[in-house]
Amino acid sequence: MSRSALLAPTCTSLLLALALTACGGGGGEAEHGSPGAPGVGDPYFPEAGNGGYDVTHYDLDLAHDADTDPDTDHLTGTATISARATQDLSAFDLDLEGLDVDGVTVDGQGARWSRAGQELTVRPRDGLDEGETFRVTVRYSGTPETITDPDGSEEGWLRTADGALALGEPTGSMAWFPGNHHPSDKASYEVTVSVPKGLRAVSNGELVSERSAGGRTAFTWRTAEPMASHVATVAVGDYDIRRSTTPDGLPVYVAVDPSLAGASRKVLSGIPGIIEWAADTFGPYPFSSTGAIVDRDGDAGYALETQNRPVFPGVPDTGLLVHELAHQWYGNSVTPKTWRDMWLNEGFATYAEWLWQEEHGGDSAQETFDALYDHGERTYEDLWSFPPAKPTSAAHLSDSPVYQRGAMVLHKVRQAVGDGTFRALLRGWAAAHRHGNADTADFTAYVEKLAPGKDFDGIWADWLYGNGKPAHV
Repeated sequence: MSRSALLAPTCTSLLLALALTACGGGGGEAEHGSPGAPGVGDPYFPEAGNGGYDVTHYDLDLAHDADTDPDTDHLTGTATISARATQDLSAFDLDLEGLDVDGVTVDGQGARWSRAGQELTVRPRDGLDEGETFRVTVRYSGTPETITDPDGSEEGWLRTADGALALGEPTGSMAWFPGNHHPSDKASYEVTVSVPKGLRAVSNGELVSERSAGGRTAFTWRTAEPMASHVATVAVGDYDIRRSTTPDGLPVYVAVDPSLAGASRKVLSGIPGIIEWAADTFGPYPFSSTGAIVDRDGDAGYALETQNRPVFPGVPDTGLLVHELAHQWYGNSVTPKTWRDMWLNEGFATYAEWLWQEEHGGDSAQETFDALYDHGERTYEDLWSFPPAKPTSAAHLSDSPVYQRGAMVLHKVRQAVGDGTFRALLRGWAAAHRHGNADTADFTAYVEKLAPGKDFDGIWADWLYGNGKPAHV
């Protein structure tokens, strides 16, 4: 799942020989409580996340020094993480891949810490009581890593021609800041990024300050609504910035590589209209701003629904823009409890594309469904290879059954309940779990409660969980 992390600098030369490196001040290990789990037991990424605490806020202070040589790309950071203990804790883990840890404190007191793979284990001087709030500060530096996913795609810290791009789905955010990196633990964020003057740093939420001094500029971004770490982003580069608002006054902030400024202008000008349509279809927009980041072709191998402003490698078409903006409701606001529930992100976002086409002069959703059922395997060879709610492994979380067949599940529900109830479902599901987490069982229970007179057993058995192509449409 992930590569072994580099060992941090040690306190003595003897400790350099140890696989588990203990450092820092603060005396001996606390006897109070027990260590938090080093992972949450996700079915596909069991080491992701950590047990024993819940993060409420990340304050990240970063300095990025771009260089023509990616091997010397340097990041210096201080992460201050506010959290609440969910058990009596003698120690707890943070996820951090690579980078060198320079020091750790808990509530201002020096803490012992150790490294093993992606796990940064922190031992506070005094134990933490269940329910106690605390603040852990980690100072770190080094060359951030690019992580190769099980499906072969790259995430983490991606070097670009004029800066860098941080993408996190599913585990890449641990390459640039320590944290509780699992979608089940969402938090607010404040991210300050200092870059050489002339470059810009774009992140999630709203830009609250921009300060220049000593040949550098620091950009501070604030995200007040809960955000999962895998949709956090930082983009550093030379960007053409466009600011506007939707008809309802929602701020729109778009950052585009200058080489794509002209080619992207028309499609990106459609963001306010898409947001207005989506709010009418899915319910009130769940965040306080929107927009997009458009980098050059090849800077990333995929688009990603980073919160508030999705990232696109190259100019997106309208369908892709609709898809990633729909994720702001389904995936970012309503976030899966585990990575097994990925279809709840991608099925809804794909069906949003179908609805957009249906309402803007294209094929109806029924026509799209029928074409997929009759001939879909010509385009998507793996369409019937596994059911959307049961991907065969982490390497297949982004395969077509999760996207296209996930959307087909929703269309089968629409057929069963009728258009009026289905529209209520789209809005109600987004409202019921707004800024929270949900899994497939939550979804099926919600549908059954919304339409108590309908029998959904066949849909769940054949379309959601069943193997192979269902016998009947």
